[in-house]
Amino acid sequence: MAKKNPHLDPNTFRDSLSTVQDDGKRNWVYPKKVKGFFYKYRTYLSWILLAILFAGPFIQVDGRPWLLFNIFERKFIIFGAVFWPQDTHLLIFLLLIFFVFIILFTVIFGRIWCGWACPQTLFMEMVFRKIEYMIEGDANQQRALDAMPWNGEKIIKKGSKLLIFGLISLLIGHLVMAYLIGIDQVREIVTQPPTANLAGFIGLVAFSGIFMFVFTWFREQACTVVCPYGRLQGVLLDNNSINVMYDYVRGEPRGPIRKNKVEETPLGDCVDCNLCVQVCPTGIDIRNGVQMECVNCTACIDACDEVMVKVDRPKGLIRYASENSIQQGFQKLITNRVKAYSVVLVILVAGFISLIATRDELQATVTRFPGMTYQMRDNGTVSNLYQITLINKTFEPQTVDLSSLVEGMDVEIVGGQNWVLEPQSKVEGRFFIVTDQKSVNRPQQEIQLSLVHADKEIDKIETSFMAPISKE
Repeated sequence: MAKKNPHLDPNTFRDSLSTVQDDGKRNWVYPKKVKGFFYKYRTYLSWILLAILFAGPFIQVDGRPWLLFNIFERKFIIFGAVFWPQDTHLLIFLLLIFFVFIILFTVIFGRIWCGWACPQTLFMEMVFRKIEYMIEGDANQQRALDAMPWNGEKIIKKGSKLLIFGLISLLIGHLVMAYLIGIDQVREIVTQPPTANLAGFIGLVAFSGIFMFVFTWFREQACTVVCPYGRLQGVLLDNNSINVMYDYVRGEPRGPIRKNKVEETPLGDCVDCNLCVQVCPTGIDIRNGVQMECVNCTACIDACDEVMVKVDRPKGLIRYASENSIQQGFQKLITNRVKAYSVVLVILVAGFISLIATRDELQATVTRFPGMTYQMRDNGTVSNLYQITLINKTFEPQTVDLSSLVEGMDVEIVGGQNWVLEPQSKVEGRFFIVTDQKSVNRPQQEIQLSLVHADKEIDKIETSFMAPISKE
């Protein structure tokens, strides 16, 4: 029969957040500085990930950014491939693949993403927190500094910290804008007066202010209050999912080591030093089991392993494990649930590849010019004004024309020839469709336009032509 943790009482510890006091005020978390095996390799990985993150906007392929998420112009470049609004179905497939992958990864490995690769954790724990330790000291020194009245020491330390935090927040704000509008436009905004590009300047200031707020004051609440990923654990995790977990089978009943005293009940390996709580950046007690606030940062593992070495007990009292591996002693990763998610993921990837392989290289969208119906001309003809959006998804310049054949009407397209499209670009233009008013027999005539490239029809576009019926 599987053991249960006698100290785990879900009716108490799950009733409140560790960052909120009984009176509802903020319980500021002062995590103790941590060191150890996992922290060392998290630091190394953070250097690599931060380098990739900051290098991303500068990487270009044939003069195009490698990554761009321009939500303002609805243009996305992912690994050098351009996606336009007409490729919405492809972006939906890509998002589905991403979400299913996250679900599959979480089912197997829990929230390892949060602790090792999430940008919030990377910046908070590996950049801002390290600077805070350097300026204000460890947890107890930070508490003492916050409690002391304002004096020269406090002003210098708090002021220098906020100044450095502000500069880094500005840098992150520029980085985000570079991913949204491109590094060239960010360079223009920076080198020109604010009035020359007011919207871009406001965007830079807004993003920088948000990051300053998050990393200076909001901090762990971004993970415990705002981020929905932690709340998904309740439906994604099961007893086979790997998480940072406390081995209560081995650790309970917990208690401090007392020399020359024989305990009536043999104690477990947990010496109840509380260091796992002191180093936690979200202020939780990992010994209470899997919790929404846990970001799997491994700080408690390093702290506990250090204590186990000192008291001459095996490491791994807190470790990466599943509930079943702790209760029953064995781990099963490939479950029916994992297989089902894997099949769905493979199907989505195959569908995305097939859609990419068959998508049109040239595409056009034609709409009637807003606010206009038809225009009567002096020579007895009638015209309609249209606007066209042409997209070249290839890596070569292309020239396209429009042609039209309408049964019972002789129409002429004015301004719809020889559009030159640069590689991976979008061109917007206008053209007229003109016909003799005597040939009009319906007030609204459906017409079909052909998009022609190299004397070959590559796309068909349906629209309508409006005109008054001739009385002759």
